Amino acid sequence: MRRNLTLILLIIFGLLVLITTLILAFGGQMPGIMTPITTLIGFSFALLHASQRLGWKNALLLLAFVFGVSLLFESVGVATGLVYGPYHYTEKLGPKFLGLVPYLIAVAWFMMMYPSFVIAEWLVPAIWTGAKRLLTVAALGGLIMTSWDVVMDPLMVRGQHWVWEVDGAFFGVPLQNYWGWWLTVFTTFILYLLTTRSQDTEKSAGFDRLALAAFAITGYGNTINALTSGLGGPALAGMFALTPWMVLAWFKMSGKES
Repeated sequence: MRRNLTLILLIIFGLLVLITTLILAFGGQMPGIMTPITTLIGFSFALLHASQRLGWKNALLLLAFVFGVSLLFESVGVATGLVYGPYHYTEKLGPKFLGLVPYLIAVAWFMMMYPSFVIAEWLVPAIWTGAKRLLTVAALGGLIMTSWDVVMDPLMVRGQHWVWEVDGAFFGVPLQNYWGWWLTVFTTFILYLLTTRSQDTEKSAGFDRLALAAFAITGYGNTINALTSGLGGPALAGMFALTPWMVLAWFKMSGKES
């Protein structure tokens, strides 16, 4: 029953991303409610998938670490310019934690950080154990998650969701931002793995492909939206950044089933 609900949530999420893509492609104005609804559905899918893969206790623990680390790092970032570089959020994403960071941002972090964790676990060789596996899963998960921001950040800036207070080297985004993203994810995963010692999670290729699909839907949806919004450079960069992880994970999962 829960697996059916997980699939249904993924389908709804995909349809919402498709609707957003079509609206933007035809020059329409996207309703303000569309971003939070899509994000919340994607988050619900990720949490339900995590509850079945990790168990509810570990899924909620991962959620707590994601919320805690992301809100802490983002709040410090907005207040001081450290971590990611100088930026601030507009009012478009709703109520803010401490008046600095929209709560929806933490929801989005989990929505994409969990699939990044699943992909990283598949890509790290199964024979790697202990500290070697823990560090590699955390580091690789950070790279996978950051690959999404290559296209997402310029797109969200174009949509006036947040504002960079410097003219960064990557289509207006400072390169420091990407180091900050990697560090946020790495820190979260290290804390989670050290707490749970769950490096040996039992993996199901068929079920984990749903998490891979969620990551791909979001990443490639953003890529198409960037392209139709006149952000050809970020779209191309995003395609090259995202695709290797998608292809490698797909073949790794396919090999497990054969």
